[in-house]
Amino acid sequence: METVCDAFFDVLRKLNLHDVRQPGIGRRTRLRDFPDDFRDVPGLQEATVIATADGHARSTGRRALAQVHTAAGLGNAMGNIASAWHNRAPLIVPAGQQTREMLLPAGGRRYREARWRSPTLDRCAKGTGTSG
Repeated sequence: METVCDAFFDVLRKLNLHDVRQPGIGRRTRLRDFPDDFRDVPGLQEATVIATADGHARSTGRRALAQVHTAAGLGNAMGNIASAWHNRAPLIVPAGQQTREMLLPAGGRRYREARWRSPTLDRCAKGTGTSG
């Protein structure tokens, strides 16, 4: 059965887009099944991958792909997306969430609660904090 990921890469092949710019460590799970005919172009974060895609598109005259994370990731990228738009760079920018295995388990928490206490933060939370 074809997955959404398979269909996505098929569309990229039809568009002749074989360089995939992706931010951060979220790439690790996606790279596990990364097709051999594609090249991963890593970037520190979303603004970086948009900037490199912008430069690539303008220097080659071809479309460039830069994948970003939703919400904060797309927010980080917006300045460079606006710049690429003004530059008339032909970018394709899909925004996606984490992989399924990173989703919260039913009825549970993914991360443990912090077990440390901070007297300063406790005072601030009660409205009795002092500065300095």
